[in-house]
Amino acid sequence: MKSSQPIICLSSFFHTSFLCTVGLVIFLNTITISVSDNGNETDTLALLSFKSMITLDPNGVLSSWNTSLHFCDWSGISCGKKHQRVTIVNLTSQGLTGSLSPHLGNLSFLYELRLGNNSFEGSIPNELGHLSRLRVLALFRNKLYGIIPTNLSGCINLEEIRLSNNKLIGNIPTEISFLSKLTYLSINYNNLTGGISPFLGNITLMEVFSVANNSFGGSIPDTLGRWKNLREFYVGTCNLHGTIPDSLFNNTLLTRFSVANNQIQGSIPIAIGSMLPNLVYFQLRGNQMTGVLPPSISNCSKLQFLEISYNQFSGKVAVDFGNMRDLVNVSLGVNLYGSWEADEMKFIDSLKNCSMLETLALYDCRFQGVLPISIGYLSDQLQTLELSDNKLYGEIPSSIGNLVNVGTLSLEYNQFTGKIPSTIGKLQNLQVVALHHNQLSGPIPDEIGNLSLLTKLMLSSNRLEGNIPSSLGNFLQILQLSLDDNKLSGNIPKQLFQLSSLTIVLNLSQNSLSGSIPPEVGHLKSLNELDLSYNNLSGSIPSSLGACTSLSSISLERNLFQGIIPPSFSSLRGVVHLDLSNNNFLGKIPQFLEQFSLEYMNLSFNNFEGEVPIKGVFANASAFSFFGNNRLCGGLVNFGLPKCKEAQKHKKRLPLFVKIILISFILISVVLFGLLSYVFILRKKKRKDQVSQLSSLEKRFLKVSYNQLLKVTDGFSENNLIGKGGFSSVYKGTLDQEDSFVAVKVLHLQNRGAHKSFLSECEAWRSIRHRNLLKIITSCSSVDFQGNDFKALVYEFMPNGSLHDWLHSRAIASRLNFLQKINIFINIASAIDYLHNHCLPTVVHGDLKPSNILLDDDMVAHVGDFGLARFLGTDVNQNISTGVKGTIGYAPPEYGVGSEMTSNGDVYSFGILLLEVMTGKRPTDDIFSEGFSLHKFACDALPDHVIDIIDDSAIDMQNTEANARKMEECLASTIKIGVSCSLDSPTQRMNIEIVVHELQHILDVLQNM
Repeated sequence: MKSSQPIICLSSFFHTSFLCTVGLVIFLNTITISVSDNGNETDTLALLSFKSMITLDPNGVLSSWNTSLHFCDWSGISCGKKHQRVTIVNLTSQGLTGSLSPHLGNLSFLYELRLGNNSFEGSIPNELGHLSRLRVLALFRNKLYGIIPTNLSGCINLEEIRLSNNKLIGNIPTEISFLSKLTYLSINYNNLTGGISPFLGNITLMEVFSVANNSFGGSIPDTLGRWKNLREFYVGTCNLHGTIPDSLFNNTLLTRFSVANNQIQGSIPIAIGSMLPNLVYFQLRGNQMTGVLPPSISNCSKLQFLEISYNQFSGKVAVDFGNMRDLVNVSLGVNLYGSWEADEMKFIDSLKNCSMLETLALYDCRFQGVLPISIGYLSDQLQTLELSDNKLYGEIPSSIGNLVNVGTLSLEYNQFTGKIPSTIGKLQNLQVVALHHNQLSGPIPDEIGNLSLLTKLMLSSNRLEGNIPSSLGNFLQILQLSLDDNKLSGNIPKQLFQLSSLTIVLNLSQNSLSGSIPPEVGHLKSLNELDLSYNNLSGSIPSSLGACTSLSSISLERNLFQGIIPPSFSSLRGVVHLDLSNNNFLGKIPQFLEQFSLEYMNLSFNNFEGEVPIKGVFANASAFSFFGNNRLCGGLVNFGLPKCKEAQKHKKRLPLFVKIILISFILISVVLFGLLSYVFILRKKKRKDQVSQLSSLEKRFLKVSYNQLLKVTDGFSENNLIGKGGFSSVYKGTLDQEDSFVAVKVLHLQNRGAHKSFLSECEAWRSIRHRNLLKIITSCSSVDFQGNDFKALVYEFMPNGSLHDWLHSRAIASRLNFLQKINIFINIASAIDYLHNHCLPTVVHGDLKPSNILLDDDMVAHVGDFGLARFLGTDVNQNISTGVKGTIGYAPPEYGVGSEMTSNGDVYSFGILLLEVMTGKRPTDDIFSEGFSLHKFACDALPDHVIDIIDDSAIDMQNTEANARKMEECLASTIKIGVSCSLDSPTQRMNIEIVVHELQHILDVLQNM
């Protein structure tokens, strides 16, 4: 055959030159084939060359590739019956590592090359262009880099190209447009640029075009409208602008269409229903589209997924959804709807015919009016109903009790009035009920206690009255119970204090509750925050409260409590916020409070008496308040309290001659002691420093000098250096002979902003306290041995380093699994929630990133580095508000245009951090440029392709099929949180309280797998 090709050309003298050229191309494409009479040798050598470049074969799939077997019997190899030549190489998902051999180009009879879902590195060999018979090229989900070879155009029979989830760069070669048989092109999740070429429109047989999550830029070419066989079209997160060509909407075979997360403008064609009658999946979310949702879309009777949220659609929703019986998800959230017409919400009536509906998301749409009764006649498959952040008013229809499978009911931030319908008790699958910030009145229905699966009940900021039903004690899985800011009265049912599942918060503040705290409070052993403030509660604090050892915040202020602080409080060593002010407490202030890690304590306006301790929080005037206790004495001198009477009385009882004798004796003793010990005084001082055994880190370093820090860090040795940044260096130090470690952060005062960073961090640590915040032991403001200013902070040492180390350091061999990651996210989110919603004033961290998240012995995460922190509503640190705002990649976009720091900025940083942990990609990686970001990378994977972007360490491939499905759902839910937190619009980002809950739900699912 080799010799016949040039003969054909030479004997075609009377044929056209075009045919000669074709013959020559075919000849050139085959010259790499062996000249052996038997092509078997060629195939054998090509396959063995491929095997030689494999560095890891965990499943031993290539163990059969040896000369003792014919290659047609090798694993993953299929041959043609006639010529016994290799026609298929299929090694998909075998865990192979290595690079691709160029000798694969010698498999001249190859029809299919399937090497997807492995770890191949390097470039795609140009020699693959010699495979003229190749129909399927599947190299997806590897680590291939470089460009897409232009000479793939030589594979003239190619029907499918699958190169997604690699690291390919450059553009889509124009030469691919020569592949006239191509029907499937998938190159999503790469680093491609250069726009979408108009020449691709020449591939008239195209059926699936998937190029999402690249950095193409440009617009969608009108020429793609030539694809009359097009069924699926995915260009989400490609930094595209302009409008969607009308010609694309004329592809009547189109079933799935996604342009999510670009800067697409324009509107949806009015006649879309007749233009795309086969549409199943329609995703426009995250663009700048305007206009109305055309009523004709109701003719898309096969539509299952409609997501047009996060745009600027407006006007009245006048769609008759009755014909769209297969709808599963309707997401219209964050748009500008609103017609001011009385029947604005009437479209919900037609949704009752959608028997498959699982999600109805209409949040933040500017809808107003009454919620129709038909809301209760939606699909019995409905799982999520989100109507929050609108202007809905009137009563919540009692028909809502028909939605028996709803797990999330989100109606917060509206203007609902009337009572909570008792029918809500029928929703046995409810896990989250969010009705806060409305104008609901009347009692909490007793039937709500039937919701045994509830994890979060939020009824705050309404006008609810009457007693708290004891039936709430049935919430055996509850994590957060917030009934604050209402008009509730009566005693607190003891059943509430028996909810041992409560871990986040029990908030009953700002009501008119009376009675005492029952001893059952001791069951709340896992609770983080207890807030009973601003009520009429009385009696003594039960000693059983001391059993709640997970508490970090206790707020009992503005009540009628009396008696002493019980000795059992000594067990609450995790408490960092304690407010007992404005009560009738009496007795002495317990000395054991000196040993606590308290960052804030308010004992003002009680009847405490006796001596004020002087250590721990009592040594910090800004963290400790005692006003209105007129019988206190002692304490630090700057408190201005009188000396304690007991000491004065004792002195008056001594006769004058006894005083003279004692004073004389003391003077003589001091002189003699000084003469005897003068020579040894320095040695004695040194030894005393070494052997001093104090009970806590606070006691050791209440006052620390430059020399002491110089000593514990071995002279700030490079061997002890564990981190370095723009403002500081961090050293590990040994405190004593027991090898107790601390971290010493030394400020680089010569760098601009370092001094302000020091002041900001010191101020932050005076105001915040939480178990997931890195604990500061003390600060040092001194001079060094050269007389220069020296400032340092001493922290508890985190032996497992930073989250950044676990993600990107080669020194750490193991990686975090998914369960560990979720726990870390919960730790961080809980700390942020505390800073934003439970601190007075609110604290904005300003620099959340993996390097500022430190891990202790138990892999519990602690948020550190408050050098850029800001206090909202105060004058504190106003002078640095116009300076550095966070770190590139983690700082929200609004900071880059001069906006002030806000809590929404922290939420953005948390979202980026979460996505980095889940995907293993830094937000500043080279692939993220020209509008393509980590946020967009993750967003376009939702909801069906999340598994493609997840860092492999997060996935346990040994799960059962059922667990694998749950795992994928958990992964998708986690990515959704990260995407929702990192939206460009600050007001559209997910509330951090919701984040904590959603993460806890994911954790519960994982733990039950």
